[in-house]
Amino acid sequence: RQFAWLIYFYVSHQRLNVGHLISNLSAIQMNMNKKSLLENKEIFYQWLVGFTDGDGTFSINRQSNNKWSLTFKLSQSTYNLRLLYFIKSQLGVGQLNIEKNNMANFRIRDRLLLKSIIFPIFDKYPLLTTKYFNYIKFKEAYSVLSDNSLSSTEKNTIMTKIVNSKPSVNYISPAWLLVNNNVTNFESASKVMSKPWLIGFTEAEGSFYLVAKSTNRLVHAFEITQKLDKIVLVAIKYILGISTNVKIFKTGSFSIVTTNSRAIENIIKYFNHTMKGMKSLEYRIWSRSYTKYKGNFIALNNIRNRVRVIKK
Repeated sequence: RQFAWLIYFYVSHQRLNVGHLISNLSAIQMNMNKKSLLENKEIFYQWLVGFTDGDGTFSINRQSNNKWSLTFKLSQSTYNLRLLYFIKSQLGVGQLNIEKNNMANFRIRDRLLLKSIIFPIFDKYPLLTTKYFNYIKFKEAYSVLSDNSLSSTEKNTIMTKIVNSKPSVNYISPAWLLVNNNVTNFESASKVMSKPWLIGFTEAEGSFYLVAKSTNRLVHAFEITQKLDKIVLVAIKYILGISTNVKIFKTGSFSIVTTNSRAIENIIKYFNHTMKGMKSLEYRIWSRSYTKYKGNFIALNNIRNRVRVIKK
């Protein structure tokens, strides 16, 4: 009964906050840049939610001593280490760890910090992907572990149920209920997806690259691929003015990709002076090469090779 009550409580709570989120979107939909990301906490928080939707995890683990741990974690290649330092600086808490496999992660485990710093952000600005479900589990787990009226045995039973709960195959974040889980144009997409969120998500999942159309022709491309959450890619399609439809692969994953010149120009304008990590460098090289060298195979091929070296 308590487990069911916790699910009901947190899902209802999050849905109430969706309306609060949308009322603030229009004012910041287009007024976002690197400076505002640094100076405006509300913009940073939405950016952080987008980045977390891409590369974040809410982990619930049972340790060898039979105790439970909760971890909010963001992972990146050491190539993009500066982005994790930026997040740590903005939040003012957390630990940064560099691993042996050229990976780094930022994490918060302290439950008091999760309650005072992380929960208020993700309650105010809901996750737009299936990670919303994982966040709800995470908060349920926090509530159980903080409940002194429960015995250790009762806590373990409830925690095991929480850990084993899975989202449905076609799960959609409740944030999309505002548009009845149906995105059909820019207006409906932008009611749910803010520009800071999309910048953060793109820093995690976006790809700006050059692709061969023939042996002596390179064109500019933009792509985001996801295992789940087709509705997110549909919204991105409309916000960025991409004419092609979301692709569905045999594996069940989804992708939005374009090489269309008009779409590429929309994307260049949208992301100009917005990103904070190494994706910003990749974007600048990519966008400038479009302006200066579009159609110049030799110049573009040299640039593509330079970017490959930078990313190694």
